[in-house]
Amino acid sequence: MQQGGAWPADSPWLREAFAALPRDRFAPDRLWRWDGRAYAPLDRAVDPGGWADELYSGVHSAAVTRLTDGLPSSSLSAPSAVADMLDSLRLEPGHRVWDLGTGQGWTAALSARRVGPGLVVGTEVDEHLAAFARARLAAAGLDAEVTAGDGTGGGVPGGGRVDRLHATYAVETVPWSWVEAVRPGGRIVYPWGRLGYVALTVADDGAAAHGWVHGLAQFMGDRTGPAQPGTGPAAYAQVRGGAEPEAHGALDRDPAGLEDWHLRFALRVAVPDAVLSTVRGEDGPATLLHDGDRSWAEIRSRSLLLQGGPRRLGDEVLAAWTQWDALGRPAPYDYGITVTPDTQWAWQGAPDTGPKWPIGDLHPATR
Repeated sequence: MQQGGAWPADSPWLREAFAALPRDRFAPDRLWRWDGRAYAPLDRAVDPGGWADELYSGVHSAAVTRLTDGLPSSSLSAPSAVADMLDSLRLEPGHRVWDLGTGQGWTAALSARRVGPGLVVGTEVDEHLAAFARARLAAAGLDAEVTAGDGTGGGVPGGGRVDRLHATYAVETVPWSWVEAVRPGGRIVYPWGRLGYVALTVADDGAAAHGWVHGLAQFMGDRTGPAQPGTGPAAYAQVRGGAEPEAHGALDRDPAGLEDWHLRFALRVAVPDAVLSTVRGEDGPATLLHDGDRSWAEIRSRSLLLQGGPRRLGDEVLAAWTQWDALGRPAPYDYGITVTPDTQWAWQGAPDTGPKWPIGDLHPATR
């Protein structure tokens, strides 16, 4: 963490907490490593060196702890992301904390060491994982509660409100029950979709929550929520099938601009259900887009746009690109989110005066 410059300057307590509660105390005996074709098991008893290398492969690397249908479904989050999110929570001794998606219990343990005994309650949807977390917390001598259940739709176990809510799984929209669970002036830090994580502050009257994007990282999705569209060429091919393009035309810009990750972030905000991936062929790189349903587009290196389906997905993405240019090409940290009981939206620059984009299903008529 020190060599990578990953320690948050405003939370020196994190260094001591990480040293006292190392990641390996909360890791299961089996991890999964990508070997270039599939995920292969790494057992601590069989290959302790390989297991440790995978667990500590880098401060920006998550450790996969479970697979579902051959794909990661649970992990120990990257140390840098954990540190940044806990820093964004602005934890103080005496705060009551609700830790959602507790997993193996590491973030709950770090929070408990900061705020004090009996003040952290975790919720984990997997009963076996909840039991694992309870055992590891107890072994570390920490007084923190972990309950098995779905934290997306219910309130704080035991009732009342908390000072801080920390979610470790990604959601597209913030459940209003989360805002209701946090006192006015309290904070909610959560991963937003495939984008990054956001820190919201609950308004003094409790009628809304606002906050900025604080970091860029990808997290596991809500296991009780709807399945997210697949990524990569195979998912694109499944949506397109054998369809020929219904519209095509020349681009008015260099498609290489799509390699800019600030632009990718802006496109994800403006066209949230557009899934982008890049492939490289004989003609150079091409960007593939699909919406997980029936609409698709392909932007080729020779500045040619092909698209098909009920939506003109390529046109939507190009319009969002034009808007991003007009706004001065803002960085991800220039974006934020507002949540109310009835609606929520992303904004750029300022919550009241900047451009806004609704969060939710934007194209129900085409489904």
